[in-house]
Amino acid sequence: MGVPFVGLTGGLGAGKSTALAALERLGAVGLNTDAVVHELYETTPVREAVRERWGAAVFAGERVDRGAIARRTFADEQERTWLEELLWPLVGARVGAFHDELELRSPPPVAGVVETPLLFEARVEGRFDATIAIVADDRLRAERIAARDQEELAARERRQLSQEEKARRASYVVVNDGSVAELEAKLAEILRRLGA
Repeated sequence: MGVPFVGLTGGLGAGKSTALAALERLGAVGLNTDAVVHELYETTPVREAVRERWGAAVFAGERVDRGAIARRTFADEQERTWLEELLWPLVGARVGAFHDELELRSPPPVAGVVETPLLFEARVEGRFDATIAIVADDRLRAERIAARDQEELAARERRQLSQEEKARRASYVVVNDGSVAELEAKLAEILRRLGA
C-alpha cells in the first residue's frame, strides 16, 4: 500500500484546521480545500465566470469578495449549485494532483490529509483510504467561532450534515474537547493504525 490518503472533516468550530496542523506536525502532508478555493478565486477563468454570473457586486476592486458570494449563494440554492458546479471539479482536480504528488515524495509522508468541510456532502469520501471527523461539544464550538460572522456561520451550518451524521459516516471520530496536545495524541494513534 502507498501513502495513506485521508479525508478530514468536522463541524464548524470543531477544530479541523487545528487537527490538520497537528497531523502535519506528526509527519503527514496536508491540503486545505478552503485554501484551494481561495487560490481558485485568484485565477482568471474563475474570476471571469463569477463576474459574468454576478457582475461587479461580488468584487472588491479586482479581487473576488468571498463574503458577497457567500451571502448570495447561502441564500439561494440555485446560485449555490452553480458555484459548486464551477468550483468542485477544479478542487477535485487539485486533490487528485495532491494525491499523485504524495507517491513521489521521498521519504514518503506518514499520510496525505485533505481537510474538506463538505467531504460527505460532496460525496467524495470514496476517494480516501480513511476519513476522520473532528467533533466537539456545541458550547465549545460556539466559543471557538464567537468572533466570526454568526449569520454566515448559521447559513453554512444549515447546508452541512450534522456533526453526529459526519461522525457516523467517518472511519475515525476524534472528540476535540481538550488541549491541542490531547488532540495530537488522539490523531497520532489514528496515524499509527493507518500505517500498521
